[in-house]
Amino acid sequence: MNTPLRPADLAREHGISTQAVRNYERDGFLPPAARTPSGYRVYTEVHASALRAFVSLVTAYGHATAGGILHAVNEADLPRALTLVDRGHEQLLRDRETLNTVRQAIGHLTAGPAPGPAATAWSVGELAHHLGVTAATVRAWERAGILTPARDRATGYRAADVRDAELTHLLRRGGHPLDHIATVVGQVRTAGGTESLAEALETWQDRLTARGLAMLDAAARLSAYLRSRP
Repeated sequence: MNTPLRPADLAREHGISTQAVRNYERDGFLPPAARTPSGYRVYTEVHASALRAFVSLVTAYGHATAGGILHAVNEADLPRALTLVDRGHEQLLRDRETLNTVRQAIGHLTAGPAPGPAATAWSVGELAHHLGVTAATVRAWERAGILTPARDRATGYRAADVRDAELTHLLRRGGHPLDHIATVVGQVRTAGGTESLAEALETWQDRLTARGLAMLDAAARLSAYLRSRP
């Protein structure tokens, strides 16, 4: 554990520059290094373990959170470090729940019957009645930019608007905020339907899986660093 290491030794393992290693120490991501009488830094396996933890935490949680976790550990504030870890897992869980909700909503819209001719120009009241909500709720969705009905002589909610409104209703019942729903509905609208979004959801799922696996790796690296500390 006390075998002296050079900045180059730590840098080589991760394919980074020696200056990056020095910067990480300066920023508090690594514990302070001892110095030789001539001023050269002397690192140990403890520093190597800290760097492994930091690099893996960046992959799992991002640079800011990874830095916060290592700052807390190096300041002997383990509760704060673990709180940051917990928040990362909480965000991942919320993302998984959102993904599942959107996937269910897309499946519902795809399996459901297509709006008939009567739905080509529904009024606010007709759309609200169809969804079982108030007209004020539909107007609120308009103000949030979720619904964009045509404003011409044939004004009203057309088939695409009905689809967007049904998706909005499903997501609202799942507790999702309007700004998030506006983003999802916008993606459906841009894609021209639910099929392209369904493909995008698979990519989203792959990213969440990769992040979850990265968190497992980061937890192991962080645990190893904690055990290596004096």
